Amino acid sequence: MHALRLDKWLWAARFFKSRSLAGDAVGGGKVRVNGATTKPAREIRPGDRLEIANGEMRWTVAVRALSDKRGPAPEARLLYEETPDSIEARETARESRQFVQDPAADIHGRPTKRDRRMMDRYGR
Repeated sequence: MHALRLDKWLWAARFFKSRSLAGDAVGGGKVRVNGATTKPAREIRPGDRLEIANGEMRWTVAVRALSDKRGPAPEARLLYEETPDSIEARETARESRQFVQDPAADIHGRPTKRDRRMMDRYGR
């Protein structure tokens, strides 16, 4: 195998849970190949550099191998090599998120009558 569709590789490398999610991300400009936005059908080859954004997570990886089958995570990690800058940026982001509490963490379910009165009092 010399080349493989980008969306299929992203799915096999476990960056996205489904191929359609991978295709939507590529089409939405969340994945760049060698610095340029592209289409899901773009063929990638070993040595290509990918910049992937999936939610808050961001990776910069070099394609090392191709696979069109989704396997276990340890096998999927063999398909790419993450750059040291990318690893450092992800670790920094993870550490900064560790100390920030989500404002909605204390809210469970729908607001009660009392909660609504409090929200109305403080202007939501």
